[in-house]
Amino acid sequence: MIDAALARRIKLVGLDVDGVLTDGGIFLGATHDAPIELKRYHIQDGLGIKFMRDAGLLVTIVTGRVSESVRLRAAELGITDVVQDPMARKLPAFIGILERHGLVPGQAAFIGDDFPDLGIMRAVALPVAVGNAVDEVKAVSRVQLRRAGGDGAVREFAEILLRARGEWRAIVERYVTERSVGSEAVR
Repeated sequence: MIDAALARRIKLVGLDVDGVLTDGGIFLGATHDAPIELKRYHIQDGLGIKFMRDAGLLVTIVTGRVSESVRLRAAELGITDVVQDPMARKLPAFIGILERHGLVPGQAAFIGDDFPDLGIMRAVALPVAVGNAVDEVKAVSRVQLRRAGGDGAVREFAEILLRARGEWRAIVERYVTERSVGSEAVR
């Protein structure tokens, strides 16, 4: 699916939020004095992001909607490069992130699902479509995931990329070992 040379060239993975990290649904409500927006995130995606970060990859978020939920989830996952642009000017924001890290689009992957993602996806070395992406996004993608956005698609990509790099097994084993220390059941 991804050849090893391309996989090793990737240094940064960019993520959309609505439709990639979430299923695209938004719960809107209000308390007495403030609006509330809730999003549902898949826990397996969070672990996939951790695994990519453990492999030394930078993970970023570029979204066309401003949400406190996104800020909270990014902080929880240790993602510091987050752009929330209500005008969905995603490509300039993404290029700015790359430049801050001394990278070029040929060293990046981006996972998207809809039209606002096309500018970035046309620029990066490894454009990736979630399973329920629009046809135009699928058409420019080098990888088309089986899982839908918000249903573990980012985790699916993490496994594909890290397997292609030859790092998946070691990262998983390190994770399991770190969480098994002190357990009498582990021999």
